[in-house]
Amino acid sequence: MARCGNKLLLAAAVLLLGVSGAAAEDGQVNTIQDIFRHLRTCWKPPAPSKARPLDITVVVSFNRSGNILGHPRITYESAEASDNDRLQYRIAVMEALQRCTPMPFTDAMAGAAAGRPFAIQFRNRKTSPDKTSPPTQERRA
Repeated sequence: MARCGNKLLLAAAVLLLGVSGAAAEDGQVNTIQDIFRHLRTCWKPPAPSKARPLDITVVVSFNRSGNILGHPRITYESAEASDNDRLQYRIAVMEALQRCTPMPFTDAMAGAAAGRPFAIQFRNRKTSPDKTSPPTQERRA
């Protein structure tokens, strides 16, 4: 029971960090939203001549100093992507993670984020699927 309480306390702390008005130094990551914003600044999708646009999701964890913990894992890629598209986007995702790490966490965010998995979506498709057509099968990596 205490373990469940600790998880709830941690979740509440992370939420408070995310909505608090605590100002971080310029460029420092102080909230969960800051993690995603910071990663977007490092994202450079492959050129259209190299790969068709697709969506890709990677799960990654960081340690307290902002370095990648373990190995990032691709969990989703657009179903219509070719093998070449997938390869080019996987390379682009790993390059973005390389450019963005170590993540410049504030002390408070370092403690809250350390070891926690983050599912990061890199979306690059120009149009979204038609809402009237039946849903397409997701292709899991």
